[in-house]
Amino acid sequence: MLLSIGAVVAQQDVANQTQTTMKATGRAMGSLAPMVKGEKPYDQAVVDTALTQLNDTAKKLPAMFPESIKGLKIEGDYSSSPKVWEDKAGFAAKIESFAKVATEAKAKVKDLDSLKAAVPAIGKECSGCHETFRLKNG
Repeated sequence: MLLSIGAVVAQQDVANQTQTTMKATGRAMGSLAPMVKGEKPYDQAVVDTALTQLNDTAKKLPAMFPESIKGLKIEGDYSSSPKVWEDKAGFAAKIESFAKVATEAKAKVKDLDSLKAAVPAIGKECSGCHETFRLKNG
């Protein structure tokens, strides 16, 4: 019984770490959008921090959804769709595509114009994956 409880706690820890990383990614995108919209001035330090977060997420994504958390009920607004595990090749392709766009943005974004070009591409990758591989709770 103790081993079983330990496994559930470990699974929940993985799910919580995944959720924390994805929320940080959302905050990173949220820090870029106001600059793109002209609501906040361009700030290279904020851009660099956000793009570093996106790249960190891209590196972590391949390991963030182990089979052990499939079907795990987590608190919050969203959960992983079973499609993460049912369509591993499709999910891996989405991760690879996101990683490519995030890496390119980190290398290229040096001013507002390059940020305006990069953010829609990153957002498209995020939403494209979320449409298939994320479920709204409740």
